[in-house]
Amino acid sequence: MTQPPRYPTPPAGGPAPTVGGFAPPTDPAPHGYPVPPQYAPPAGWAGPPGYAPPPGWAGPPGYAWAPGPAPVPPALTPAGQPLASFADRLLAMLIDTAAFAAVGVVLAVPAVLVYLVVVMPDLLRVAPDGTVAQPDLLNDFLVPFLWMELAIVAISLVLAYVYYVEMMFRTGQTLGKKTMRLRVVPLDPAHTLDRRAAVRRFLVQNVVGLVLPGFSYLDGLWQLWDKPWQQCLHDKFAGTVVVKVAP
Repeated sequence: MTQPPRYPTPPAGGPAPTVGGFAPPTDPAPHGYPVPPQYAPPAGWAGPPGYAPPPGWAGPPGYAWAPGPAPVPPALTPAGQPLASFADRLLAMLIDTAAFAAVGVVLAVPAVLVYLVVVMPDLLRVAPDGTVAQPDLLNDFLVPFLWMELAIVAISLVLAYVYYVEMMFRTGQTLGKKTMRLRVVPLDPAHTLDRRAAVRRFLVQNVVGLVLPGFSYLDGLWQLWDKPWQQCLHDKFAGTVVVKVAP
């Protein structure tokens, strides 16, 4: 036969038991054991940057809270607009590059097809005796190929001018900048963005890089150490900055 469980006898003088058991002890710790010390942060601990304790919280006895350093406000233009970050500008540039790559594919595919239609008959010319004649690689292949490349580059520059000058200076935004909520504005708040400034930006950003290898990387990274306006070289030449705008 199973014996009923035995329960400990309540201590003498302890609290009266409740229905179904004993009342919980009122002491902070069991009899005979010391009260564990309460944790207190080091004196003067400020917490993470910008942290503030809840209203009315004083902390453990003897604890003194010191406010931490305030968060660094974003850099502003002379007109009070927040400057765009390097990450936002990089993403905007990648979006613009992807858009132009798609346009380049649209231009290149028909050009290559036309080139093959025009050049292949000369490369496969058949002599009167039925043999394949030796083609002139310079005049029949290389020269037409170079003309095709020059035509693609010229058309790309025209489209880039329309995109980065005629479209951009009216609103200060390209497709990439509009997606990332950025805008090009003059550094001097008394001026407005005009075609001349847009042309200067375009020449340094898109044309100089074709002549000087590696200049495009230097131009784009210049904003990382430029203070206080975080300008790229094409911004400095045009007197512009890139700002973050509200959605």
